[in-house]
Amino acid sequence: MAILQLEDGKTYTELKDITRELACLNIQLDRWSVGENPQLHQLLAKDSLDEDEKEQVLKALDGYFEQLQQTAGYQSRDLIVLHPDIPNLDGLLAKFDKIHTHADDEVRYIVAGEGIFGFVRPDGSQVELTVQPQEYINVPARTEHWFYLTPARRVKAVRYFTTTEGWVPEYTGTPIRRHQAVA
Repeated sequence: MAILQLEDGKTYTELKDITRELACLNIQLDRWSVGENPQLHQLLAKDSLDEDEKEQVLKALDGYFEQLQQTAGYQSRDLIVLHPDIPNLDGLLAKFDKIHTHADDEVRYIVAGEGIFGFVRPDGSQVELTVQPQEYINVPARTEHWFYLTPARRVKAVRYFTTTEGWVPEYTGTPIRRHQAVA
């Protein structure tokens, strides 16, 4: 289950509490099951996946994509697979570990591993949300945020897009005051 940490050290793990704390940002957080398909679970347990395996994962979860297509006009999706053996992993992650916004919503469905999204709330306070397997998050366009991996440095996430143009990070220059310890 997701874990929200506030600047004052308070931690929330109940969805209703997290939703309340993030309401000022209009962030959507939900739990989506990956189901019981043994082949899918075998793929999700692997560190790295080839393109065919990624496509198998995406197809197994396309019910959610079809819902987003119908309700919100999403046009494409992909599967990002990050783990410690990825060449230049730190370089890839460096694009997102500074506070930035996007012109489009950032939508992720974490299917394995976990990642941390940090947010700047309208009052200037900062919070960090650890998103775990089978959790869906929608960060609205223009929301100041950052992202990094937990110490395990592993995540598999379906990314949903209405366009690809909205995916360039626009750095705000706001400093991060809150950052969980990373091993």
